[in-house]
Amino acid sequence: MPRTKRKDKSRVVLRTGESQRADGTYHFSWTDANHKRRYVYAKTLDELRYKEEQIAKDKSDGIKAEARYTTVNDIYELWKDLKRGLKNNTFENYKYMYETFVRHQIGSKTVSSLRKTDIKRFYNYLADERHLKPATIDNIHTVLHQILDMAVDDDYIRNNPSNNVLKELKQSHCFQTEKRRALTKPEQELFLDYLKNSPTSKYWYPVFAVMIGTGLRVGEVTGLRWCDIDLEEGIIDVNHTLVYYDHRTEGSKRGCYFNVNTTKTPAGRRKVPMLGFVKEAFLMEKERQELLDLHCEATVDGYTDFIFINRFGQPQHQATLNKAIRRIIRDCNDEQLLKDENAEVLLPHFSCHSLRHTFTTRMCEAGVNVKVIQDTLGHKDISTTLNIYTDVTKELRKSEFEGLDSYFKNEYNKESV
Repeated sequence: MPRTKRKDKSRVVLRTGESQRADGTYHFSWTDANHKRRYVYAKTLDELRYKEEQIAKDKSDGIKAEARYTTVNDIYELWKDLKRGLKNNTFENYKYMYETFVRHQIGSKTVSSLRKTDIKRFYNYLADERHLKPATIDNIHTVLHQILDMAVDDDYIRNNPSNNVLKELKQSHCFQTEKRRALTKPEQELFLDYLKNSPTSKYWYPVFAVMIGTGLRVGEVTGLRWCDIDLEEGIIDVNHTLVYYDHRTEGSKRGCYFNVNTTKTPAGRRKVPMLGFVKEAFLMEKERQELLDLHCEATVDGYTDFIFINRFGQPQHQATLNKAIRRIIRDCNDEQLLKDENAEVLLPHFSCHSLRHTFTTRMCEAGVNVKVIQDTLGHKDISTTLNIYTDVTKELRKSEFEGLDSYFKNEYNKESV
């Protein structure tokens, strides 16, 4: 006897897996690749069949059925377990960004339902309501994009919905990437002269002089040990960095403390020649510590005998150095304005990293070969060096043409007389 085809209340024949519930709504059931029973629901039969088409397309494209139940937070947990190749402080920062900004905003959304508009709306919320800086949103985007890339690779979704969203956000919000400003020659001279001659700030001269004269990153400078420098040959061996950050990983001791890392990139491992005043700065620091009977009291991941230490024998770190710079700027400018209320040169707002940029600028101004600049700075990609070189030479051309303009004006005025 032929099997009677099932129909809904409107007498429409239902397909295999389709059912109408007592309240008039519909559901469709199927077995996924893992032999698990799955269900979708809809108010109308047309809506249900649209969902069935999407399920069939997912099957055809190899998209996992569980994607419909897997949240962004679920993929994040998978990413967190599998991610390799990041330095620990970078990894901790990424996790902090996700937990603070993503988890409770879009983390509970199923990954298959996440659309480009959702990401746009989320980034707009971060910019307009949370008032986050572009650099912070950039960090959040970096981790979210990696997570969604993993979802694509593991067949949870076809495309990464965060592709190009940050670029569009920056354009629509007219975000300007603030270029780090190098100290001019007069500002650099004022800064170093003030440090050298100020009774309250001369303690800081050696570390900042080394930064300005080598272009080393902050972690590379603070991580320097006496065995890393050869005062006779005038060479600095850059082979590791010292980082200080908040550890949040369950497997490690929580809190803020130091770790030693390999250099930022393989190109970061390099030998940097000492300029005369850099060598002098190291000797001044050595003499000061001998005079005060100061010794390094810290051992970090087997490394000890750090050069730049505080009065407790502990290594310096970026936050302390930047705080010192802010105080130095204030005191130096106060002193300048007391001498002359119309002082021509005052220190601008700057940070430790500005000193690396200052060294790069001085090299560009001196006409040092771009490849030499790249090797000295430890840039992995020469495009990074070229971008800085282009900016500096653009400014040089502008100032030189201004000089040329005034020269022609003077010549023209002579002929007119």
